[in-house]
Amino acid sequence: MSEESNRQILEKEQAAFATAARIKYYDIVIDHGHGAIITDVEGNDYIDLLASASSTNTGHAHPKVVKAIQDQAAKIIQYTPAYFANSQAARLAPRLAALAPMSGPVEVAWGNSGSDANDAIIKFARAYTGRSYMVSFTGAYHGSTFGSITLSSVTLNMSRKMGPLLPGVVKAPFPSPWDRLPAESEGQFVDRMFAAFKQPFETYLPAEETAAILIEPIQGDGGIVKTPPAFMQKIYDFAKEHGILFAIDEVNQGMGRTGKWWSIQNFPGIEPDLMSVGKSLASGMPLSAIVGRKEIMESLGSAANIYTTAGNPVTTAAANATLDVIKDEHLLERSTRLGKKAADFFNQEKAKYDFIGDVRMYGLDGGIDIVDPATGKGDVVATAKLMYRIFELGAIIISLRGSILRFQPPLVITDDQLDQAFGMIDQAFSELAAGKLDLPSNADELGW
Repeated sequence: MSEESNRQILEKEQAAFATAARIKYYDIVIDHGHGAIITDVEGNDYIDLLASASSTNTGHAHPKVVKAIQDQAAKIIQYTPAYFANSQAARLAPRLAALAPMSGPVEVAWGNSGSDANDAIIKFARAYTGRSYMVSFTGAYHGSTFGSITLSSVTLNMSRKMGPLLPGVVKAPFPSPWDRLPAESEGQFVDRMFAAFKQPFETYLPAEETAAILIEPIQGDGGIVKTPPAFMQKIYDFAKEHGILFAIDEVNQGMGRTGKWWSIQNFPGIEPDLMSVGKSLASGMPLSAIVGRKEIMESLGSAANIYTTAGNPVTTAAANATLDVIKDEHLLERSTRLGKKAADFFNQEKAKYDFIGDVRMYGLDGGIDIVDPATGKGDVVATAKLMYRIFELGAIIISLRGSILRFQPPLVITDDQLDQAFGMIDQAFSELAAGKLDLPSNADELGW
């Protein structure tokens, strides 16, 4: 453990670290972790219900991933994949291509983060179609590079003071459950949102000049929200009808998070043309990939999508080990089983507490709405109280959209650890109901 406290280290860091580079939640400095437990520099343990923003689905310091990294680092750490293949990346590429939810020949290209994988979707979509426009959705988070930030719209701070952003990007309204009218059926809601989706194409956006539609099948930072299946089918059919590529972002929701390899597999019959992968691909090591149909991926020549370190030997060794762990330890099945357990817990809590709104759980992947019982609207104050109290009790959980608890533990979390976390959450819920919780002093600084 460090001889310095969390606060002492953070005070030193603050003098040299940019505000724009971190979303503030808790004043801790993480020192190490194992499985679903992380430990700060003062030796405090926390059950991790965030999994490093869904980038450590295999847990922290998984022995097989650690060994793969150590063994590879002892051989060679880096030689740029921009010029030469390496044995780990050469092994990984066909493995990842074989897992892709696409028919026919598939190819991959490496990146360093989900952000540049989404930038690559723009490149390949425009090159293959010869068209310029890209369509994404409100509430989306696709990354922080200039292209991916243009595609995103989860917070105004991703566009404020930076414009003009990348031209040719049009945002369609995402069918969020909070936008559904009180008396509206699911079918009516989908029809209304699809009409809103088509409006640009009917007024100012030529379909024949549109390269791709990019969507998160389940929005992550937008609130852990699954796209209504009927809406997904409609926009997919629209894309196919008009020769528009259908692209998906699997950075947050892929790699077993929902109980399937890819979140798009929760939508039978829909195959993407392109998809972005990152975060848990290499158990949190800096590696991403764009995966796509071969003819699309061959539409650009060399040097169009290369990075000095993308696909380096250590990160791809970690990714090969990650694929092994997910398969050998049956983490897809584990996510499904524990996700049902989590859904049962939160629905039981919802029956007890009127401030719990919608509970959305797709495998170990959940969004729990905290609402004002009088209005049914999201309650930012209550959410801040809850997440901070859960932190004090010994678990890491954060908020989305100000009033949604984000529940994404590592897929290796044990039943006992999950039960302990449920105990902490239930205690926080009961204390909120009893009026015993106060806001932390820096509440206005916390969250997105």
